[in-house]
Amino acid sequence: MAGFLDRAKEQAQRGLAQGKEKVEEVQAQRQGSELLRKLGAAYYAEQRGSGSAAQVQQALSALEQHIAQHGDGFLRQS
Repeated sequence: MAGFLDRAKEQAQRGLAQGKEKVEEVQAQRQGSELLRKLGAAYYAEQRGSGSAAQVQQALSALEQHIAQHGDGFLRQS
């Protein structure tokens, strides 16, 4: 009986770890998408004359930092 409970506990812990990993992945994708949106908005503002190249560079740097840490998988999402 103890062996069964140990296996059940192990499976539950694995399931929780996988769920946590998936949540973190989704959060990273959302954050990447938001940074990409901010870059687009900064570029648009610059082109329209109400933004600056510094704002575009700042948004680009934040996006590149995110990609270095989490990868660029969110760029392939539809």
